[in-house]
Amino acid sequence: MKKVIRSFFIFLLLSISAFSFGQEKKHNYGNTPDDMVPYGRFQEAYINFFDTPQPFTGAGREKPEPTDLKEVRIGFLGPLDSTALVPQGKMMLKGCELAIEQANKEGGYKGIPFKLMVHNDFGLWGAAANKVVEMYDEHVWAFLGSIDDINTHVALRATLKMEIPMVNSGDPDPTLCETRIPWMIHVISDDRQSCYALAEYIYKVKKLKRVAVMRVDSRYGRVGVKEFREAARRIDHPIVLEIRFLDGDTVFTKQIQRIKDVNPDAVLLWGNAEETALIVNQLRAAGVDVPIFGSDRMVNPTFLKIAGKNAEGIVTTCQYDPSADNPKLEKFKKEFYDRFGEEPDVFAAHAYDGMNIIIAAIRKAGLNRYKIRDVLTDLKTFQGYEGVTGKIIFDDAWNDIGSIYMAKIHDGNFIFFPSPLDTLTSNK
Repeated sequence: MKKVIRSFFIFLLLSISAFSFGQEKKHNYGNTPDDMVPYGRFQEAYINFFDTPQPFTGAGREKPEPTDLKEVRIGFLGPLDSTALVPQGKMMLKGCELAIEQANKEGGYKGIPFKLMVHNDFGLWGAAANKVVEMYDEHVWAFLGSIDDINTHVALRATLKMEIPMVNSGDPDPTLCETRIPWMIHVISDDRQSCYALAEYIYKVKKLKRVAVMRVDSRYGRVGVKEFREAARRIDHPIVLEIRFLDGDTVFTKQIQRIKDVNPDAVLLWGNAEETALIVNQLRAAGVDVPIFGSDRMVNPTFLKIAGKNAEGIVTTCQYDPSADNPKLEKFKKEFYDRFGEEPDVFAAHAYDGMNIIIAAIRKAGLNRYKIRDVLTDLKTFQGYEGVTGKIIFDDAWNDIGSIYMAKIHDGNFIFFPSPLDTLTSNK
């Protein structure tokens, strides 16, 4: 009898082990590498706050579809004048315009054309909320926007009040989805993904140890660098210096002297293309000859033009690979160039994907904002969506945790390659 009982327990243990072995390990929140999980060395979280989608239980799904429409309006909110982000905003708008034009050639919505309602996100505090109210009054069914971190957060809160579905394709702020406002999806990989990739590459691939950080004094710089700083500390390489500059600055003598004083192994720059290019030139002129790394906004022709030969060897992150062997991407690049006479950038490409997702959601749900929201956030319809930027993977906070790429400057061009995180993810 004892042998039978013992055999039974052995069988039970083996069965449990086999079952556990066969289960796919769920990714950490934000696709965080295991050794960069907050407090991960000490204990596992009792509950992970963002592991379950926030439900929307309000009314509205019962509203009938209008029958007298001559156009189906979709909103756009982006920086089109009066800010440093105008070039990115105009690219984002062009990506949306191309998607709308193509959708109308395909018949629009049941023969009714889509119309893009364009609104300028010009950077004044609170103005973004007013623009969302304007879109509500225009009866848009959903909107895409924006880029600036603060303005996007303001628009998101107005979205909650107005109950209009929002797709964000241009703001990499990792805290957007942490508001748990169930009216937005994020279709661009965020700064958390970029920072983890940079930390993995700098400290583990390149074996560098002492990194100084120079960032723009804005929410984009503060929130983005925070993720790198914390990741570096968790893997026992705390940054040796963090200093700031302002958008529009052209002379960085004091900051560079402080960098020289700490004698780092590498420098990480976080800011827009023009300022970071000037910093690179002044670092090299001051004799700082260590490797330089950067954020995604440095992947820009302006950066290459200003930095010139000093840009050689710099490595940044990027939210997609514009050189990828992707038939959809090749088709998009040709059509974009034919339409606008220039190459699309990361903002145009993600906006094109985001607008196509909005259009598909409207066609599936019908003209009801609440049902459109349901389709956008159900984590089924668009999970694994194959866009021109690659595969979009949503976590339970509706944040895109798809692939981040690295870009190295060689002979005046960006050469793209997978980040070390791709290898880590594929081995989980």
